[in-house]
Amino acid sequence: QVQLVESGGGLVQPGGSLKLSCTASTSTFSLYTMGWYRQAPGKQRELVAVIRSGSSPNYADSVKGRFTISRDNAKSTVYLQMNSLKPEDTAVYYCNAVHIIAPRSNYWGQGTQVTVSS
Repeated sequence: QVQLVESGGGLVQPGGSLKLSCTASTSTFSLYTMGWYRQAPGKQRELVAVIRSGSSPNYADSVKGRFTISRDNAKSTVYLQMNSLKPEDTAVYYCNAVHIIAPRSNYWGQGTQVTVSS
């Protein structure tokens, strides 16, 4: 069982920035595809960005050019740098880990609230 602990959420004004972090309790972090998802009130959870070791990241069209996902395998941590934030980015952000060989090993963090408002 892998535990994912997110941090970095909060309240920010439109145009501002936040950086989310997610640390995994596993020594085989490099074998997981890491992703950030978000869920706004009344909406389905959606993929924001995903990154696999040694591969280029992928982003939702709505965040391309504004968000950057990165990972530090030595620290078992994935990050989401969010710039030029908009009110429509307001949501609970969840970290996800999926093992690249055993995809049934699929874990979620508890979520962190991001609110973009003036």
